[in-house]
This record gives sequence, structure tokens and C-alpha cells, in this order.
Amino acid sequence: MSKLVHVEIDDSALPPPTPEIEQERKVAIFDLLEDNSFGLAKREGRAPPDGPYRLTLAIRERRLVFDVTTEGGEPAAEFHLSLGPFRQVVKDYFQICESYFDAVKKLPPSQIEAIDMARRGIHNEGARLLEERLEDKVVIDSDTARRIFTLVCVLHFGG
Repeated sequence: MSKLVHVEIDDSALPPPTPEIEQERKVAIFDLLEDNSFGLAKREGRAPPDGPYRLTLAIRERRLVFDVTTEGGEPAAEFHLSLGPFRQVVKDYFQICESYFDAVKKLPPSQIEAIDMARRGIHNEGARLLEERLEDKVVIDSDTARRIFTLVCVLHFGG
């Protein structure tokens, strides 16, 4: 089975998350577990361990770490991605989210819709970047990439 059955955020090296960030994490993890497609790619000619998988996301030494184990807890893969390529899109995403939440309070629906379209566009850009960075490591669909990108955002700005 090519799917995730458990997702954990290891934020032990980060400041405690705000209540808002903690809520975003919970929602993103719930959504991801409800519907995802996640499989390990063949590496060096070897077939990866069969899924389903458990995923722990962390930031260590300024790198995004994907620690993947089998459902039974056996190590399956670990990937370290530089945070550099994600910095701008994560920053843009948080800025547009702030604008969106402010807009909901005081702007007419047409303006809120325009900001929401921009927010979704940046979110899609982040998901595409994540898919590119995980190429040859993990096979995921666009919706799964979007949900994992949300977790990358809340992990990145967890404190």
C-alpha cells in the first residue's frame, strides 16, 4: 500500500508552537491521513520496503528531514532537503495567509476571493517545489504534496 498511516512532527529542536500553529498542524495531519498517496521510489536498483508508512517530519541543522518507517516501525528511508529553496515560497504563503485572514474580517467577497486565489496559487507552487525536491525519492500525488507542504510551512514557522 502506497500511503501514510501515521504522521508526526518532531519539533523538539524548535520553540513551542503557537496555539494557531498547533491547530494548523492538527488539521493538516488529519487531512493528510484521510487521503494521501505516498510511496517510496526505487533507489539504486533496490525495491523499497512495502508500505503503508509512518512519516516523521523535522528540521535539523537547517534541513527538512523526512524519516520514513514501515507501519511496523522498521526504517524505510530518510531524506534531508535544504530549506533554502522553500524559504521564499513559505514566506510568501504566510504573508498571503495573513492578508486573507485580515480580508475576511473587513473586505467584500469579491476581494476575498481574489486573495484566496492568490493564496491557493502560492500553495500550489510550494507543493510543486516539494514534488520536485522529492523526485526520485518519493512518489506522491499533487494533493498529498499540498498537504505535506502545509506541514512544512507550520513546521518552518512553528515558533
